[in-house]
Amino acid sequence: MFRKLLIVMFVLIAAVTPAAAQQKPTIKLGYAKCAHCTPISLTPAYSPDVTIEPIAFNTGNDVLTALLSHSIDVAQVTYLHFATALDKGFDVVAVSGQVSGGSQIVLANDVPVGPDDWTALKALIAKDKAAGTLFRVAASRGNAQDIHMRGAFLTHGIDVNKDVQFINIPNPPDDAPALRRGEVDLICTVEPFATQILQTGAGKFFAYPYDQAAGKLTNLILTRSDVIAHDPAGVQAVVTAIVRSNEAITKDPQLWLDAITKITGLDKAIATAAMKNLYPDSDMHRAQALAIASMMKDLHYISHDVSADVTKDMDYQFLMVATGKPRDQLGY
Repeated sequence: MFRKLLIVMFVLIAAVTPAAAQQKPTIKLGYAKCAHCTPISLTPAYSPDVTIEPIAFNTGNDVLTALLSHSIDVAQVTYLHFATALDKGFDVVAVSGQVSGGSQIVLANDVPVGPDDWTALKALIAKDKAAGTLFRVAASRGNAQDIHMRGAFLTHGIDVNKDVQFINIPNPPDDAPALRRGEVDLICTVEPFATQILQTGAGKFFAYPYDQAAGKLTNLILTRSDVIAHDPAGVQAVVTAIVRSNEAITKDPQLWLDAITKITGLDKAIATAAMKNLYPDSDMHRAQALAIASMMKDLHYISHDVSADVTKDMDYQFLMVATGKPRDQLGY
């Protein structure tokens, strides 16, 4: 009887072991539901040895929260989130860029200011302030569009903290309804929702807010030091998959277009127009990241000088393996 039991056990082990051996490790990758974030959904196709599980969140703030609470392993967020997390002493490490661009400033249709006319906008803001009714500006506080707008306003001599009334709209799909209801005068929002506002007539174009320290930089891939220590292969798989997916959408933009419509639910006309304000960007731009951190300090967005932490916590090793390039060619 004992010999029969041993034989049965060996048979079971032999049957189970191959399946177990074929099971790939999984790494959870969080991203936000915006046009420049959607290529993250393509990464599983470029990760043969590790299962990447993309998880969509409403905003970048939600993604960062999930990373810090250990609900996910890697996060697609922004340079703004990176500096904010470092300011608060959180354990985050930047390992790759992803996509940049994607910001627009739009006006309510009844605001008497033309495209790129900052002089007229500044005069209107001053007039409203003198009348005791502050001009109402909106963004999703904590995202890249918020810092792009604040930096652009600072460049043009407008104090977001004193000259206007800031209104936080956490979820970008709510921007168009806010304009239609007359709740705000100006919004800096993200693609493809900015393009949706224009194409549906909910508002009108004012400017691209890129004339500030952040430039067009938007997305950054973050993880934690414990993930790097315990699963470097998983982190490498994610970075390599992002580089490969960026190469793929550059060669075949239809892949990106399909991802936008699938994730955001918006039609192809909106997605196609939104893509003109976006570009793949896997590099990590250290000098500009430092400039962003400095600008955020000047805007009182963060309370500490995090320059040393920015440099220390940008880890180029995974990007170097994925691209075969030295870090000096990857934005260092």
